[in-house]
Amino acid sequence: MKLSAFHFDLPDELIAKYPAEYRDESRLMVLNRKEQTIEHKQFKDVIDYFDDGDLMILNNTKVFPARMYGNKEKTGARIEVFLLRELNAENRLWDVLVDPARKIRIGNKLFFGEDDSLVAEVIDNTTSRGRTLRFLYDGSYEEFRQKLEDLGETPIPKHLERDVEEQDAERFQTIYAKEEGAVAAPTAGLHFSKHLMKRLEIKGVDFSEITLHIGLGTFNPVEVEDLSKHKMDSEQMMVSEKTCEEVNNAIDKKRRVCAVGTTVMRAIESTVSSNGRLNPYDGWTNKFIFPPYDFSIANAMITNFHPSKSTLMMQVAAFAGYDFLMKAYKEAIKEGYKFSTYGDAMLII
Repeated sequence: MKLSAFHFDLPDELIAKYPAEYRDESRLMVLNRKEQTIEHKQFKDVIDYFDDGDLMILNNTKVFPARMYGNKEKTGARIEVFLLRELNAENRLWDVLVDPARKIRIGNKLFFGEDDSLVAEVIDNTTSRGRTLRFLYDGSYEEFRQKLEDLGETPIPKHLERDVEEQDAERFQTIYAKEEGAVAAPTAGLHFSKHLMKRLEIKGVDFSEITLHIGLGTFNPVEVEDLSKHKMDSEQMMVSEKTCEEVNNAIDKKRRVCAVGTTVMRAIESTVSSNGRLNPYDGWTNKFIFPPYDFSIANAMITNFHPSKSTLMMQVAAFAGYDFLMKAYKEAIKEGYKFSTYGDAMLII
């Protein structure tokens, strides 16, 4: 398929700048692939589509406060530093993005905090905006990580076009987040409240967890018309033996297996055997899913409404069917559904 096939016009007012007041009261569009029907619900109605023994797979990654602001030595210029990943804990080396990048060269030092209590030295250029920083800090590793936590802010996406607010620390995180390492939230999971999860458990719905640490590569624009030429950035992921047993057992019993989000779908499709079984995995994935694609594990999916021409939208089109998804997006725009990170949800069965 071609990139241009995934273009649509989205009015600015349909990009959600804030989450719904209550997590489980965002809107939910339900797509039935077999019947080709579209229903309009609230997210908490998702419980009506699952029964005893069905399984939801969650991404338990936790977002860390990855966006920091420092000042360049001598000039004092304000520089945004976006922490991508830790390269070496002992030497405190980090892969980062800097903005504005043209001012930041190898050897430059950046000072963080009102008291300049944290200093970083640029030791490598990785891309036009990418740098490797060595942080200089006298305390223990635990104290250093706490310092990053204190100085960083919740990395809400730039397209929200607003400053970070207090509520973002809680709402840009799923309620089941536990494995720190993501720079963006697995957005489909943001709709789950404690109350809804308890109701699902009482109904007999089971939960399994994978970990996929979302990097900024997920949001990189596709710049080639031929999708087979697009390269995804690698992201770290882990699927445990316990999760494999739970998922494979649900498949054997012909239960509904639901991937909660595109990151879950990418993770499970990255470690599946030829006979459709989920395998344990601890490593990296750069899997890019676009139509046509045969899915092996999940037979249901929860996701958000994604931007035009995004890799996220392409994956959902592969699962829902391209024509059906385009029809659904058209209806979503007509009905005023909210798109993107803090937007509404879709259940595909």
